[in-house]
Amino acid sequence: MASLRHLAAGPACHHPHGVAAASASLQLRRLPSCPVPLRSRLFTRVYALSSNDIRVGTNVEVDGAPWKVLEFLHVKPGKGAAFVRTKMRNYVTGNTVEKTFRAGSTLQEPSLSKETKQFTYKDGSQFVFMDLTTFEESRLNEADVGDKQKWLKEGMDCNLLYWNGKIIDFELPITVRLTVTDTDPGASDSVQGGTKPATLETGAVVTVPSFVNVGDDILVDSRTGQYMNRA
Repeated sequence: MASLRHLAAGPACHHPHGVAAASASLQLRRLPSCPVPLRSRLFTRVYALSSNDIRVGTNVEVDGAPWKVLEFLHVKPGKGAAFVRTKMRNYVTGNTVEKTFRAGSTLQEPSLSKETKQFTYKDGSQFVFMDLTTFEESRLNEADVGDKQKWLKEGMDCNLLYWNGKIIDFELPITVRLTVTDTDPGASDSVQGGTKPATLETGAVVTVPSFVNVGDDILVDSRTGQYMNRA
């Protein structure tokens, strides 16, 4: 023990500039051997939001499952605490429920990821999407696609939504371009007013201005199914 104490004290006693310089010198020699911790190893991203931030389309995690808000209403009663009433759909099961959250409460946001893939073709009851970089195919069943198939056209780029490595939903482009395949003869472009139904190449039926004809390409809002204008 005496020899150890002597070694520890030795540099301070014999250093030409005294104890302080010896201590600084010792610290400098030790720096290379102490690894600097990386911030990425210390912190994990936390997904959280306030119930006050809930909007239509907000994703929340409840009981370990991902849900999408379909409707919401902020309620501030005369007595009692404010709350947010929601209608949500479970991404995994497709079930829809009504759920209430206390105003200002913290909610978890599910860790979701999106990948852009092109709808290439339909194989029986399955819709096939392809990653144009890797050429890897992903498939969705007809039940998973639902009413969105009315606007889905081959060659269309869509966003596939993943949770825990599984596809749970997909998003169409907000604006889709489709061809009119059937409608009554159109009126002159100069004629104002008047609408009529038109069948599109995907089978969807939309209301269009009277001047739209068979063979015209039109732009439709895939969220509402409403005609926007002629392409």
